[in-house]
Amino acid sequence: PIPFDAIDDQPVDLIFLLLAPEGAGADHLKALARVSRLLRNHATCEKLRTADGAVPIYDILMEAPTSRAA
Repeated sequence: PIPFDAIDDQPVDLIFLLLAPEGAGADHLKALARVSRLLRNHATCEKLRTADGAVPIYDILMEAPTSRAA
């Protein structure tokens, strides 16, 4: 964890970078919403914390439930 001046004063240990091309329209908002939903799942967060590389992280993100419920 790193200090990140978070609103809840908790250290941060998961950070996402979201990149999109200029002409992507609202696609970046859909991706951001998906990341937000993923991070609400404690089991997914724990799996991400213990992943040991890019491939396992990718697999975790692709296998995570895709429910649209927010």
